Amino acid sequence: MLHVTLVQQGVWHMSKESMPLASGYLAAAIRANERLDRNFRVSIENFPGDVSPWEMSVRLLSGGTPDVVGFSVLGWNVRQFSAVAEAVKRANPRTVVVFGGNHVANQAERVFRTCPQVDIVVNGEGEAAIQEILCAVLDGTGYDAIAGISFPRPDGAVATTPERARIEDLDSLPSPILTGAVPLLDAEGRFRYDVALMETNRGCPYHCSFCYWGGAVGQRVRCFSRERLRAELVELAKARAETVVLCDANFGMLPQDMEFVETLIEVRERYGYPLALETSWAKNKNALFYRIVRLMRDAGLQSSFTLALQTLDGEALGGMNRRNMKINQWRELAEWLASEGVDAYAELIWGAPGETPESFLKGYDELSRYVSRIAAYPLLLLPNTDYTERRDLYGFVTVRGERDDFEYVLAHRGMSLADNLRMQRFLFWARLLGENMVLRNLFPVVREVGGLPQSEVILSLARFTETQDLPGARLLKHAAENCTADPDSLSPALEYCFTSAEFDRTVVRWCEEELAGRIPGPWRDAVAEVVRFDLETRPLPEPAGRGFTDARLREFGGVDHWAVYRDYRYDVPSLVRGASAGTLAGTVPERADTRFLFAFRHGFAELAASTNHEETAHYVAKVRALG
Repeated sequence: MLHVTLVQQGVWHMSKESMPLASGYLAAAIRANERLDRNFRVSIENFPGDVSPWEMSVRLLSGGTPDVVGFSVLGWNVRQFSAVAEAVKRANPRTVVVFGGNHVANQAERVFRTCPQVDIVVNGEGEAAIQEILCAVLDGTGYDAIAGISFPRPDGAVATTPERARIEDLDSLPSPILTGAVPLLDAEGRFRYDVALMETNRGCPYHCSFCYWGGAVGQRVRCFSRERLRAELVELAKARAETVVLCDANFGMLPQDMEFVETLIEVRERYGYPLALETSWAKNKNALFYRIVRLMRDAGLQSSFTLALQTLDGEALGGMNRRNMKINQWRELAEWLASEGVDAYAELIWGAPGETPESFLKGYDELSRYVSRIAAYPLLLLPNTDYTERRDLYGFVTVRGERDDFEYVLAHRGMSLADNLRMQRFLFWARLLGENMVLRNLFPVVREVGGLPQSEVILSLARFTETQDLPGARLLKHAAENCTADPDSLSPALEYCFTSAEFDRTVVRWCEEELAGRIPGPWRDAVAEVVRFDLETRPLPEPAGRGFTDARLREFGGVDHWAVYRDYRYDVPSLVRGASAGTLAGTVPERADTRFLFAFRHGFAELAASTNHEETAHYVAKVRALG
């Protein structure tokens, strides 16, 4: 019997395994093929982001060299996988090495040039292609009859076969969850992944200049059936998966999406799980989206609702091919989400042609008036995107990452290197403090009573911290200066901000020595309490590190939480509501001694270094005023 190994590697810093859904689809398809199941033993090797090519190669080769190795390739692992492929080929030159995934699809010329050990590149969906490749291996035939692949001919020329049609009947694909191709439990019987990944559909009707979503941009959306999705949710619920993350491009756009949420809620009511749903929400929010949000809120189903704006600048928006999206309605949507009491965050991209530092910060601060959690990222040039294909038009100057294969934008015709470096530093601090919710309530209060926009508050704390001669301050300064060259630098910075008492003392000193001077005198004491409130209610790795000696584990909603009681001189949530409503300016805060119950979801110790802010949001303290 021949051996085929399917390889995945999660993104950089993850507290647990990343669910190998892509490899699971391939494994399930192979096992469902009677001929292949008789002739191939299929295994999945799923590696975390910090595993080296050495470690991956040792594990792949320890049981004997596989006959076929299929790698699920993305920008963060293509270099590592290329090194592993070389090791595999040296161990057995006859092993067939297959690369598939967004980063290599339609990029065969470069793939074969940079990694000649690769035998085949799959250019589209892989479930049918991998079966035909394995049949060719069994029969000893060539690959010319297999649609949607590229391979080198003996003379070195690259052959690319006709494009493979997209799979119309998605239910024809064996489910990696229902077939057991992806094991759900670890040796102790616990759900083994950080989150449960699912697809409810494939395809995206948009064609944004920076995006290549699963190779299915500008295409009709195809859906899995409600019956199949229900069965998958039941299996995940039985495995006690807390969070489901959908790999959909525009969830909330189709009637089937409401059916999925209804089904998820039904499953949770019966089994107690899942507790949360995260996804990439539809860019255009129709009436269906509003109904879904209300349904999830009323059912207590946690989620983070996304305003995927990317820019508020009209010129940059046009270059992104996003004028057809109704983002001009984002203010009304943000206000509605706030009125419904649901969590929301926004996305921006810095560095798009047409954007300037001034326009970006103006947009950032305008957006922050409605939602303080803003995920702001630098523009990357990705394969197969419009920006990449028109790089000469924009004059992009890029450099590829040292450990990954993304093209990082240094400059272009409308952006100097100096401007870019200044903004990259801002992005680091904005992601650290705002996106990952180290600070939350402070931003609207100081904007209302001191006239300070969110970007200036962030930069003020950044300047103060970077002048401190402290180990943690030096760590943050170094990370801010190297965040573009080392995207992983955010992870240790986050761990420091969530776990170090030194960081807390630095923030308190900044409030006393810098921020207080920019706040009206009557508000300084209240603002200091807001700072304390933010620090005490941010996600809790473990109580002792924050001095919560009275913390006790209690069950809320069937989930363990750390319960902590704290006394404040002001009713901080009321101040924040007043700030958001615009009623604090020109007033004097009234002292209101208040005791609060903070309930922190247990388990954040495993996530303190994670850069997944959507997961982090579930661990911010739930607050109840006790009088």
